[in-house]
Amino acid sequence: MTKNVLSDLNVVFVGAGAMASAMIGGLLARHDMEPDEIVASDRHQERLDMVGGQFGVRTTRDNRDAARNAQVVVLSVKPQVLPGVLTELRGAGAIESGALVVSIVAGATIASISTGLGHRAIVRTMPNTPAQVGEGMTVWTATPEVSEQQREQARAIVSALGRQLFVEEEKFLDMATAISGSGPAYVFLMMEALIDAAVHLGFSRDAAREMVVQTIRGSAIYAERQPVHPAELRNRVTSPGGTSADALYQLEKGGFRTVMSDAVLAAYERSVALGEMSTKAASAKAG
Repeated sequence: MTKNVLSDLNVVFVGAGAMASAMIGGLLARHDMEPDEIVASDRHQERLDMVGGQFGVRTTRDNRDAARNAQVVVLSVKPQVLPGVLTELRGAGAIESGALVVSIVAGATIASISTGLGHRAIVRTMPNTPAQVGEGMTVWTATPEVSEQQREQARAIVSALGRQLFVEEEKFLDMATAISGSGPAYVFLMMEALIDAAVHLGFSRDAAREMVVQTIRGSAIYAERQPVHPAELRNRVTSPGGTSADALYQLEKGGFRTVMSDAVLAAYERSVALGEMSTKAASAKAG
């Protein structure tokens, strides 16, 4: 294996669910790590059996034992489980003082993780659902205690899920939650609406699904490869007096842009509120 920033590190995934599996799979597929350098811990034996069997990594049900001697600890549990996990990993004999902690837990602020662990070298990330197929968008930030080398390690780890974007301030993660984090839900809703419309016109549901999925996939790839604003791409397929022009008129008439903007704002405000709740809960538990 070619040497890289993750070579010879011990990386532990606390939580062996879908996102952890996607990250482990990406790291191994890209040859960034070897199976014996990765440990997955989880309280559910069936998950460990699946991850161990699929990737050949070491597994354990003891989170504290797994984190011991690890250079990188990835928190990949569900938000409701996190407070208990933080308590379990707190204190001497668990996470080393110089280790890097990477969180992919939705809504968990740096303050809540730092308070819960008594640890400061933390990277907080906001991945999204397409990460499970290696096509995700992950936005991340780091505390000042994270060294440049550790930042490169974090960048390599989140890159296993797809593309990544580093931001200097944690506030941008709430914004990212509303755009890329919740974004797949907006796209899926649009897909659902288009499929229903196609069925209403007379297509079978299978045919409608194939048409819609490929149309959205192809449009995204096309937009990615064109160095122009999406408005220009829209103009290219909108002939005066044509079908697209009539359709777009109805979307604008229905307030499509306003509804989308309101939806994103609502998601952002909810993300901020959930983050404040997690921070308060961690402070109360630590106190």
